[in-house]
Amino acid sequence: MMKKISFCFLLLTYPALSQTAAPLSIEQAIQEAIKNNLDLAAERFNLSVAEARQITAALRPNPVLTLQGATLDLLGAGFNPASPAGPNQLNVHTDFVLERGHKRAERIAFASEDRRLAELQIRELARRLILDVQSAFVDVQQARAGVTLAESNLRSLRGIVEVNENRVRAGDLAQVELDRSRVASLQYETAVEQAKLQVEQTKTRLQRLIGRAATMADFDVTEEIRREPRTDAPEAILKRAVERRPDLATLQQAQARSRADLRLQLANGKVDYVIGSEYSYQRAYGMGGSSVGVSFSMPLPVFNKNQGEIARAQREGRQQEARSAALQASISTEVELAYRQYQTSERMLKNIETALLSRAKTVRDVTEYSYRRGEATLVEFLDAQRAFNDSVQSYNEARAGFARSLYLIDAVSGDSIAAAGQ
Repeated sequence: MMKKISFCFLLLTYPALSQTAAPLSIEQAIQEAIKNNLDLAAERFNLSVAEARQITAALRPNPVLTLQGATLDLLGAGFNPASPAGPNQLNVHTDFVLERGHKRAERIAFASEDRRLAELQIRELARRLILDVQSAFVDVQQARAGVTLAESNLRSLRGIVEVNENRVRAGDLAQVELDRSRVASLQYETAVEQAKLQVEQTKTRLQRLIGRAATMADFDVTEEIRREPRTDAPEAILKRAVERRPDLATLQQAQARSRADLRLQLANGKVDYVIGSEYSYQRAYGMGGSSVGVSFSMPLPVFNKNQGEIARAQREGRQQEARSAALQASISTEVELAYRQYQTSERMLKNIETALLSRAKTVRDVTEYSYRRGEATLVEFLDAQRAFNDSVQSYNEARAGFARSLYLIDAVSGDSIAAAGQ
């Protein structure tokens, strides 16, 4: 207990220590996520792996060195220069592989296409991550609005409880009515705690996405929920999606990689030549002699002409073409659905603002005024309060849904990844 009291006194003495970190904007959250998100960091290792494969692809075959010694009198005198069985011999042989079909150039080209594919896969994961961060950011904003609403309801109920306590003391109200108002106030206290818990849960998810430690006291978000209307037509959104979407570019790059793979497999189907050189030294009876020779060898392409890998590369190329066509059709559907979601969210938000919210507030305020004057029952006030609470919750959900629809259009069009500079 003394430690708690000392800590509280310290916070009162030094107000700067009780201040939380500066609220986080949506742009800052996105940049932190791109920099620190663990899933994205793991995906970046694929780029390092692809770069390592580029180094391997550029390497040339190693020459082969063969050393050989021979004697005809091993069981007798051993390696004896004067052996009567015949001369002793020492051979030094080297083989050099001459790659045909531009294999090295095709390996380098394939590795370059593979590296480009890894880069696009990182951009696609970043696009999805940005949408997740934006959605989580809106969740925190919506949860904060829920806390504001719950605390407003609690203040209203506490005011009613205070009025009822005065009326009970004045003998103008039954004790049971005061107890009922107190029960309602306790229920709203529970609602406040639940709303605060929801804020903490949404903050935890956002912090995980941006790569921060889950320290609730030092973390908050800023800005109002996004609200600006869109002015572009679905056709323009679809055009940008085709130009900017990393997932579509990934499949198109996969087609280029398949073509490079096919060229590489065709090159691998050509046999390589092996050029050899040999130096031989013989010595017997005190006399020695040397010889130099050249050899040529090549496998005969009778059975294995790399037919399987060539066929595999051809089929993978057609598969990537089919996937690219399917994704283009899917993107068109995504854009249409996202735009419909935006239109629906906008209509719902405007309807709640113009037709529901103000009326529910008016009914609540009038009923509260009437109850304070003794002209309405507690049940009538609680019903009006509950209707107002439901209306504001619907309004907060509509605002959050509208913001999510805007972020979704940014994601399906590729605008979000372009704005993030990825």
